[in-house]
Amino acid sequence: MNDSEQRSAELSTAPPRHAAAPPTTPCTVVWSQGRPYVLENSTGRPRWMGTDRRGRPLALTRDELCRRGWSYHRAR
Repeated sequence: MNDSEQRSAELSTAPPRHAAAPPTTPCTVVWSQGRPYVLENSTGRPRWMGTDRRGRPLALTRDELCRRGWSYHRAR
């Protein structure tokens, strides 16, 4: 088995990042695509706040965060 076949096999058997929905406790930090996001609920509408690759503020809804994938731990 060559390296690319081995990587493909590892990826296909790897568990999903996180199968459950993101937490709902304010100030919780999760990671998505190598960036931290904090749950804010100051306006009555919960949103996950983080930054994009250029450091600009980025707000995600719960559904957007689920689509992007998330974890309690930073990926290495």
